[in-house]
Amino acid sequence: MKLFGSYTSPFVRHCRIALMQSGLDWEMVELDIHTSENPGTPTLRVPFLEDGERKLTDSTPIIKYVREKSDQSFIPDVQDLDRYCLANTLLDAAINLFLLERSGIDIDTNKYTRRQQQRVELVLKELDSVTLPTSGDLSDADYRVAVAAAWGQFRNRFSIASHANLQQLLEIAGKDPVFVATAPPAA
Repeated sequence: MKLFGSYTSPFVRHCRIALMQSGLDWEMVELDIHTSENPGTPTLRVPFLEDGERKLTDSTPIIKYVREKSDQSFIPDVQDLDRYCLANTLLDAAINLFLLERSGIDIDTNKYTRRQQQRVELVLKELDSVTLPTSGDLSDADYRVAVAAAWGQFRNRFSIASHANLQQLLEIAGKDPVFVATAPPAA
C-alpha cells in the first residue's frame, strides 16, 4: 500500500495517523503536487492511495478504508462526523486562502476571500464549543480537528489563542505519540 503526499499536508497527516495505527504494511511516497506534471490522481491534490488495483483520491475514503481494513471503526456517530466535516471546511477555506495569497492575490480586498476568512473564524468558534476527548482516546473527528488546528498554527493561517478548547485539544493530541510523529518537519 502506498500513500502519496507531502509531509506538510494536514489531510496527508491524518492518513498517516490512521496508517500508523493500523498495523498494515504501507509506505509514504513524498510528492509535491505543484511541481509534478502527472501526479497520478485526477484531483491534482494529495493525498491519494494505491493498494493493488484500488486507488483512492481523498483523505476521507482513505482513512475509512484503512480503518475498516484493520478492523477499526470510522466515525460511527453523526455528530462526530459533522465535526470532522467542519474541520474539513476549516481546512479547505484556510488552504484556499493560503494558496491564493501565495499566488499574489490580496485576500483582504476580495469579496470571496473575505467570506472564506469569515468561514474560518465561524468554524473555529463552532469547533471550540465541542466537549473535549480524554487523553489517549482520540477519535478520527478529534484527530481531524487537531490536525486542522495544528496546520493553522504551522502555516500561521489563523490563531486559536481565544479558543481554549482547541488549545486544550492540541495539548491532548500532543501527548499522542502518533500525532507527534506525524508533525510537519520544522522549516
